[in-house]
Amino acid sequence: MWTFFHKLASPKYFYDISGRLLPWFGAATLLLMLAGLYQGLLVAPADYQQGESYRIMFIHVPAAWMSMFVYMVMAGAGIIGLVWKIKLADVVAASCAPLGASFTFLALVTGSLWGKPMWGAWWVWDARLTSELILLFLYLGYIALQSAIDDTRTAARASTVLALVGVVNIPIIHYSVVWWNTLHQGATVTKMGAPSIATSMLIPLLLMALAFKVYFFTVVLLRARNEVLKRESGSGWVKDVLMH
Repeated sequence: MWTFFHKLASPKYFYDISGRLLPWFGAATLLLMLAGLYQGLLVAPADYQQGESYRIMFIHVPAAWMSMFVYMVMAGAGIIGLVWKIKLADVVAASCAPLGASFTFLALVTGSLWGKPMWGAWWVWDARLTSELILLFLYLGYIALQSAIDDTRTAARASTVLALVGVVNIPIIHYSVVWWNTLHQGATVTKMGAPSIATSMLIPLLLMALAFKVYFFTVVLLRARNEVLKRESGSGWVKDVLMH
């Protein structure tokens, strides 16, 4: 196990194995996305209260879940790079940030579109919405730090510190509907006991959540591969790759 992780930390080994994995991840993303959209848009029944408008849930909820998941992956990779000086971990962390920002922005936009017919307003300073907006600013701050500092090691250290400070916001987002009286509905899938959502709606929701997760891994691999080539441009193996 440790030998595998040691080899995976090698930029050349990561580049080779990620190239083999990418077609499988890409195919899985496409199949899961098509299955989730088909189930969510054509098979799942209309909601008895919200009608057809609730179907935005199949995009909004997975995007919101991913906004938090990606941040934890980014922060975790940053810690590994900071403590064990593994350059590839810094590459993964930097590759996560734009994706996490995109998922967070998508969650906010779709939440606004869903909130208008439900709450009568595009935006309210609800605890869940506000903490999610702060998450977007954390991602943007991380990206700005990465861009502002030329030295990659210094940029990685500075942005990891910011990411670690922002980790406190993740439980706030998750538990905001419990800790405060908010307009945002409480948990229906991850609560204790059985989910309070019909199986016909739960299945496409989980399919879309899995599709988003596999999509994330696919794009992170692509971004990390490109970043590895950029950072290791002086290495002999990179020159061999570019020549072929």
